[in-house]
Amino acid sequence: MQLEGARTLVVGATGVLGGAAARDLGARGARLALTGRDAGRLSAVVTDTGADAAYELDVLDVRACGQVVGWAARDLGGLDVVVVAHGIAAFGAAGDLDDAVAEELLAVNTLGVMALTRGALDQLGRGGMLCVVTAVLADMPMAGMAAYSASKAATSAYLTAVRREVRRSGIHVLDVRPPHMDTGLVDRAVAGDPPPLPAGHDIDDVVEHMLRGIEQGSRELVVDARGGTLILR
Repeated sequence: MQLEGARTLVVGATGVLGGAAARDLGARGARLALTGRDAGRLSAVVTDTGADAAYELDVLDVRACGQVVGWAARDLGGLDVVVVAHGIAAFGAAGDLDDAVAEELLAVNTLGVMALTRGALDQLGRGGMLCVVTAVLADMPMAGMAAYSASKAATSAYLTAVRREVRRSGIHVLDVRPPHMDTGLVDRAVAGDPPPLPAGHDIDDVVEHMLRGIEQGSRELVVDARGGTLILR
């Protein structure tokens, strides 16, 4: 995959990680369509990146998730890459978490990704790349974050199955499972206070590895638990 000229949709471009990815993609010559929930912040990212198109999107609306991929393909003249970098967090003991909070976590972090994936598979051709940011907690669930860990683990398992299904079609699926980063997600949690968390991993390092994984057609970006380094495979 050559990023220069690659027709790319970034979902969650108003977030810290999604915005950093959009800016780096734009700097490497990718043609961009962006989504975000906040119109003002989305406009700022469009200005920073020179994106061709932008759409307000609430990932809770699964019908809109499917539509926005089609809109991006229409406005860019096709799609080569779809990057999904949205998400929400909630904290607290599993037995205390409100049902509505658990449902929102799964709706945004899992069902929204599924809807976006269905849309992406309709638009991506041979050699195309679907890149989804899940979390290291998909592999290493954490006490005090049971429902969040479950939403990420479910999404990661879904992506593994999708990768196997589309193998013959030549579509690549990259599951990005980074360690904790200081993206502000903790401060915007829908419920609870976070447990003690490690120091945030460098966001630029995650983005650099993620874009390299897109270029190489990698399957996974994971963290070495012993050294904390990122590994593409």
